[in-house]
Amino acid sequence: MRTVEVIGKSSEEAISQALQELNTTRDRVEVDIFEDTSKGFFGLFRSKDVKVKVTLKDDPTQTAVDFLTNIFEKMNIDAEIETRLENRNLNIELKGTEMALLIGRRGQTLDSLQYLVSLVVNKENPDYIRIILDTENYREKREETLKKLAHKLAYKAKKYRKDIILEPMNPYERRIIHSALQENKHVGTRSEGDEPYRKVIIYLNRNQRTQ
Repeated sequence: MRTVEVIGKSSEEAISQALQELNTTRDRVEVDIFEDTSKGFFGLFRSKDVKVKVTLKDDPTQTAVDFLTNIFEKMNIDAEIETRLENRNLNIELKGTEMALLIGRRGQTLDSLQYLVSLVVNKENPDYIRIILDTENYREKREETLKKLAHKLAYKAKKYRKDIILEPMNPYERRIIHSALQENKHVGTRSEGDEPYRKVIIYLNRNQRTQ
């Protein structure tokens, strides 16, 4: 959280100057007002100035929107940003005509943006906020694709009686594979390797190897 202290002839003047320094608006800050009494000319009279302390509120949603807006401006991409904060989960939906560019190959660009937003939002936030960045319902479509892939490769592992090694995936996608096959009695799953090259391995269960 950023804080500035400003002295002015009135609280309105001091607050206005503080808002300019913080580059923000009145609804996004907390204000403490103090009176600072100082001597005037030869101490014959006293004038009162006002000191204010203005602190930016913890607003993860606005932080995320500001960060993404700045990124899209530099990329010359016109994107609409919709947000929903629920139980420390910040869902961000992007809309526009160039969303394929933001998704990237197999969602890599979207995942990278999500990671960067998470870093910025949680940098000075004591309570971790999970960021879910999506566009054109890509996350749901990708999840269905991975579930189908998991079952297809599980069948292949059983049929050919050998381990199947998938391509490197991020933690979110690996969890989808593990979850999709956790009730499968024929195969098991495990992750091996170091990030970002960590992979899921689908293996035949021991009791299936003897049949």
